[in-house]
Amino acid sequence: MATTTPHDPTSPEPSRRRFLKRVTALGAAMVAGAARPGVGTAQSPAAAEKPAPDDPTKELGSPVRPYGQRSRFEQAARQQFPTKTNESSWTFTPLQDSRGIITPSALHFERHHAGVPDIDPAKHRLMIHGMVDRPMILAMDEVRRLPSVSRIYFIECSGNGLTEWAKPTAKGVQGTHGLTSCSEWTGVPLSLLLKEAGLQKGATWLVAEGADAAVMTRSIPMKKAMDDILVAYGQNGEAIRPEQGYPLRLVIPGWEGNSQVKWLRRIKVVDKPYMTREETSKYTDLMPDGTARQFTFEMEAKSVITYPSAGQKLPGPGFYEVTGLAWSGRGRSGRSRCRPTAARAGSRRSSRNRCCASPTRASASRGSGTGRRPSCSRAAPTRPGMSSPGSPTSSRSGA
Repeated sequence: MATTTPHDPTSPEPSRRRFLKRVTALGAAMVAGAARPGVGTAQSPAAAEKPAPDDPTKELGSPVRPYGQRSRFEQAARQQFPTKTNESSWTFTPLQDSRGIITPSALHFERHHAGVPDIDPAKHRLMIHGMVDRPMILAMDEVRRLPSVSRIYFIECSGNGLTEWAKPTAKGVQGTHGLTSCSEWTGVPLSLLLKEAGLQKGATWLVAEGADAAVMTRSIPMKKAMDDILVAYGQNGEAIRPEQGYPLRLVIPGWEGNSQVKWLRRIKVVDKPYMTREETSKYTDLMPDGTARQFTFEMEAKSVITYPSAGQKLPGPGFYEVTGLAWSGRGRSGRSRCRPTAARAGSRRSSRNRCCASPTRASASRGSGTGRRPSCSRAAPTRPGMSSPGSPTSSRSGA
């Protein structure tokens, strides 16, 4: 016959049970807390469904965060092109959602050949050797101690728009022109590093090598290297994002993105191009007669209307500001005059190239300072029936 024993508060067994119950309850609370968006975490899609208060002055706002995040109502995102693997792939910048000429670092387009490497900056080194008098190996803190500059430059993939060459396939400006982005880059002029190393007679090229699994390698003419190339470690006021080359990359104003080696680890000064994989079997221009052009570095002038564009709806009749972007790899371009036609608003989706005529003039010229500077400008909008404004466009050449 079972008997019950009076509870003894001094007994160790109940204490252990109480301890286990408390641990279990604490663990459940931690799991529940982790499921809710907290300080410094992104809002989930479900959280975005909660309506904002009608009067935000009547509710206490969110606490401070260690790192800022955008509003839960902003949904602009990069879009991946369907490829066989996610490591050798690319994503498009949502140009239709741009606010000005600067692309947020988190929305800068991507192009990787072997994924994004995980690099500890404390272990990363930059070697400069070859036809130099003083070969050097620099740690990241040594690079950052050198005189730096900040420049606003665009970067464009040489394949920007390639899906549209045969026939239109993309549904909007993100797919047709989204392999270009514009940032403020901070770093050390490559010319300073080469002067410190001491170039030898006959040094006319250099070979830049990345630290990714593809070991991306490109040959670059010395004339450009001594002009305006940056060895960059900053982007838009903070460290370069890993997908943009953290902790160190080349930024070559106006030239195709592939030549701007990310995760830079080595620069070899040489007397001729090395005909690497990325400039022989890849990134060449096949001609009708079977030959291929090499080293076609400079990106030509382009422009595109970003609002209104395909996929967007005008909420109702009235006047709308027609906006777009223009860029050139050959220097500062002249002001683009854009006179839109009257666009009828309604449920009909806007189609590309119907709201604005092509720019009437886009001349390339040298920017201030040494060498050619790329132009990254926003077209000046006009209203139907009005002449183009006389004020210049917002243009930053990085000079």
